[in-house]
This record gives sequence, structure tokens and C-alpha cells, in this order.
Amino acid sequence: MVLADWGNQISSALAAMSNSTIINEETINHLLKEVGNALSRADVSMSLIIKMRKNIQAQIKLDQMAAGLNKRRIIRKVVFDELIKLLDPGVTPWKPTKGKSNIIMFVGLQGAGKTTSVTKLAHFYKRKGWNTAMVCADTFRAGAFAQLQHNATKAKIPFYGSESEKDPVAAAKKGVEIFRKEGAEIIIVDTSGRHKQESELFKEMSEIETVIQPDNVIFVMDSSIGQAAYDQAMAFKTSVKVGSVIITKMDGNSKGGGAISAVAATQSPIIFIGSGEHIPDLEIFNPTSFVSKLLGLGDVNGMVEMIQDVVPPDPNAWKEMSEGNFTFRNMKQQFQQIMNMGPIEKIVQMFPGMSNMPMLQGGEGNLKLKAYMTILDSMTDDELDGKKQMNPSRMLRIARGSGRHPREVGELTEQKKMFEKMFKKGGGLSNLANMAGGGKGGQMPNPKNLQQLAGMVPPQMMKQMGGMGGIQSMLGQLKNMNMKGMGDMMKNFGGNNPFGAD
Repeated sequence: MVLADWGNQISSALAAMSNSTIINEETINHLLKEVGNALSRADVSMSLIIKMRKNIQAQIKLDQMAAGLNKRRIIRKVVFDELIKLLDPGVTPWKPTKGKSNIIMFVGLQGAGKTTSVTKLAHFYKRKGWNTAMVCADTFRAGAFAQLQHNATKAKIPFYGSESEKDPVAAAKKGVEIFRKEGAEIIIVDTSGRHKQESELFKEMSEIETVIQPDNVIFVMDSSIGQAAYDQAMAFKTSVKVGSVIITKMDGNSKGGGAISAVAATQSPIIFIGSGEHIPDLEIFNPTSFVSKLLGLGDVNGMVEMIQDVVPPDPNAWKEMSEGNFTFRNMKQQFQQIMNMGPIEKIVQMFPGMSNMPMLQGGEGNLKLKAYMTILDSMTDDELDGKKQMNPSRMLRIARGSGRHPREVGELTEQKKMFEKMFKKGGGLSNLANMAGGGKGGQMPNPKNLQQLAGMVPPQMMKQMGGMGGIQSMLGQLKNMNMKGMGDMMKNFGGNNPFGAD
């Protein structure tokens, strides 16, 4: 994500301030200048940058700070909090109610990724156990019906639409009525894309809202338009009751900072950001987590939630592995679960201090996992289940069958041995919490979360972290999570510490 560039710039500015011998007005002004430049490059409006700078200066009064206070830490905290305020309107997002039909209406500009986002959100709720359905009320764009029908089939979600129906209001009303009778809990209505100057289409959008009475209206915004997001969001907000926002195309867009901050200024909470073309590429937006990942501080809570969401616990599998019976089949299951979580780069961002690892950037980690999966697919059942031990001739046959180099088969075998040692040395992952410090206090995940977390760490990442010892160290430090702890932890794992020394 290009946004990581301005995160690195802000991190560097904070680190430079922290490493300064003397903290005075000149030091603070230089810090604010660098932070402002970074935000400006991300297309954040100058008025918001100036406002943020004034807020920071108002809170930092060096001559009023009592002796003994850690000025560097106070300044870092103020900057961190103001970055969050820049992206957070302070409005609680709407949440659906279980056991009733929740109607969600999508609006937005044509080409913003609205129809794709409809499917992504429906898939998100389906994964969470909701009875979900989609309705096509876009009768304006050619191919809208076919696109949503294709997406619905791919995601295995019930869908209503009609190529012959030319009245979008009638289509929306009928679709909602059908799924309401069928007991759907989440009914998402897709509408025609429109521009703020298209008065007729805005009138149509308002009529649909009146007929279906949505519980939530979601405005979909393309991040590439940057600061222009504000005017567009306000145009929609004055026509319909926009309750929340989804920002799309955040993967590789340098203007994303402008879109996020501009929409937040409309007092509409951003609930998701689209981070790719595939259906699962929809991330919950939390301003604190976003800023934390942006500065390389990770998002441990988000990581645990993602693992819980994508990887349902399998007590039998954990029992088998904790007893040291780790097979190639177990390994294959672990790799598949990792791939289901999305690009490794996305996972890496959640680990403090690991967002800049070259070997896990640019999709290299995912390519390696796919290569390993191809090798595992070429193994027999006996080999996967550990009934046949690996030897040179067998490894050569597997390499030929998978079309991979024998060296890669050897790498995979070594990775398996490393996992075996990890499980055996830990005396079973049920003891991982105790190994990490007992899971007492602070924000330590519970033991079940730790079991999943340790088992889901990709082999390459595990090596970078120093194996199980690295994970123990990380989890132990998480008990007393604060900026100093974050900085120390990032330094230990070879990452940059944006907060520098105290």
C-alpha cells in the first residue's frame, strides 16, 4: 500500500525528534513540518493539516511541563492521538440486529466499486453467520444485473434482479419484500452509480430510500479522488441519510489519505476499506488500528480477530499437533488457512515492527506459500499423513510431479521439522500463554487465541522473528503495551522504531 510511505515518513520524523538531544520549540516545529509534509503527500487537505498542527501545538507547552516528565513520550502520544482524530468523526457506526431483516442501501459514484463492495459486504456478513441476500436496483448501467448475478453465484449468496425491469424503485421494493418474507437478516440493495450533478438520478435514489426504508445507507467512495471525496460525500449526504462509508481501491493509492480524512470530516464513520479485487478483500476500518499499522506498530487485536474469523478452531487438530504429531497434512491445512486470510503483506502489517520486511513484500510470501501448496498436492496420502518418511528419491519424485525445484521440497521438509520442534518444545501449545508470561493483565490474548496465533505464523515470518523465542518475546511484551514497549519490541525484531529512545 502506497499509504505506507507517508506512515514511514511520519515514523521517521517521530524517531528523529525522540533522538534529539534537546527538546525545544525548534525541535517541535521541525517535527510538525515533517508530519505535515507527509500528510500533504497523501493528499490530505491543507486546512485539516493546519488544524491538526494547531491542536498539537495547543497541547504541547514545554514551559509548562513539570520537571521529570518525559517530554518525548508526551509529544509522541499527542501526535498519535491527533492522527486518529483526523480520521475519526467520533460517530458510532450502525450495527445490524440479529433475528430481524436489516436493510442496507448502497449509493455512490459510477465506477467507485459499489457493486463489488455490495458482494464483499454480503460475503462478510455471511462469514459471520448472518442470513444474507442481495438485490439489484441498478437499471441504469448496462451489465449491472449480470455483474451482481455473477458475484452472487460466486459468493453463493441469494440474489434478486430482473433484466426486463426498468423501474429501479419497483425492483428494489420487490427484492426487499421477497427476502424479507424469506427471513433474510441482511438485505443489501445495490443502486445506480451517479454524479453529484445528476439531479434526476439523485431523485431516483431518494425515492428508493423512501420505499425500502433502509436501516443503513452506505456511501461507497473511490480513494483515488482524494480531497474531492468531501464534496461528493456531502452531495450524497444531503440527498439521503448516509450512515456510513466504504472507501475502495486502497491498495496502492497515494491519495487514500485525502479520501479517508475528507470523508471523516463529513461526520460519516468509515466502516470498511477495500484492499483488493477479490471478494474477501474488505477490511474493517478502525482509526486507531489504521494509524497503529501505518506507523509500524501493528494491530495485535485485529490480527487475533482475523484469525478467529477465518480459522475456526479444530480441537482434534490442536490436540494432535500439541502431542507432537505434526504431519505434512497439518502443514497443508495451516498454509491454506494463512492464504484464506489474504495477502501475507496484510498479515505482516499487524505484527509490530514487521511491516517493512523485504522478503514478505510484493507478494513474495504468497508466491512461496503457493509453491509449497503445489508440492504438498503432489504428495501421496501416506506421505501427507507421515506413514512414509521423506528420502532423497521420494523428494525427487515429488519435485518432478509438482514441477518445482528439489531444493524447494527440501525447504518445505525443513519447515516441517521446525514446526515439529516448535510444538514439541512447547509441550503443547496449550502452555504457550504460560511460556509468554501467563497471559496476565494488559492486553494479552487468551490462551486459545495464542494457540491459533502461533500456529498461523508463516514459516518465513517465524524465521525472521527468531522462531518460538521471538513469538514468546513479542507476546510477553504485549502484556504491558505502551509506546515505549512497542518501540522496544520493534527494535528487537529488526524493525524501525518510529518513537526512538525515551
